[in-house]
Amino acid sequence: MEIRKVTAMYLSCTGTTKKVVEAIARSTADKLGAEYAVFDFTLPKARESACEYGAGELVICGTPVYAGRVPNLFLPYLKEKIKGKGALAVPVVLFGNRNFDDALSELRDLLSAAGFCTIAAGAFVGEHSFSEVLGAGRPDGEDMKKAEQLAVLTAERAKKIPESYLDDQNGLCKKKQTGDVLADFSVPISVPGASPAEIYYTPRDRHGKPIDIRKVKPKTSEGCKAAEGCRICAEICPMGAIDFDDPSQIKGICIKCGACIKKCPQKAKYYDDQGYLYHKTELEEIYTRRAESTVY
Repeated sequence: MEIRKVTAMYLSCTGTTKKVVEAIARSTADKLGAEYAVFDFTLPKARESACEYGAGELVICGTPVYAGRVPNLFLPYLKEKIKGKGALAVPVVLFGNRNFDDALSELRDLLSAAGFCTIAAGAFVGEHSFSEVLGAGRPDGEDMKKAEQLAVLTAERAKKIPESYLDDQNGLCKKKQTGDVLADFSVPISVPGASPAEIYYTPRDRHGKPIDIRKVKPKTSEGCKAAEGCRICAEICPMGAIDFDDPSQIKGICIKCGACIKKCPQKAKYYDDQGYLYHKTELEEIYTRRAESTVY
């Protein structure tokens, strides 16, 4: 199939998903001689309008992994406003050195249901949103080599998809739900994880009791420079939850993405909830080994 345009589409709160997805998409576009574009739906304004992709287009779609799944508060947007009428797609997830569980299979299924033909996939390690220890400095050079490997696979497979694979009436992939085998890969692409996705990862204390951090919000220290005009945290919050006039106030839902903490130049945002801190410490103690990025 001739691909005219490759789009890097992603949710990237701290920049790791952006780094990987843009690298894959840019390299794939170069290999296919196609136009390269970026659609970053991290901020609320970007999610106000719908996006539709069609035959001759390829989307590299990436999200972070939260609790082993695609971030649930973004599911309505992905289900309702992203459509792929015969476009090809590559689901990509970024996980914080623990595991990606069902996130990759969930993202693949979302894209397939939206009308995309998924032809490759990848799970990559990025620095954990809670920590500067877990996956520190990642994605690193080795991860980016895997990203290039995925770009090569994607370009090769895109060329192998015949034009006849699309329904002439509506542009959708004829057999997108059948696991149809084309050359050395299947559509939709086969990846680890339950389908449909099953459970969310639940943090627990040393007694096995679940730790509920859903309502936990960051605090603001005296080092905050809001009085001097700094509004970085409010500007980058993917939920638009931080009050612009008073950034110490979190008036909306906090998804614990880490953006406001990691990007504050004064290090003025922090968590003091004991359940959150216990879970963070436990993750750092258990998952200090190097998890590997994988392509499919």
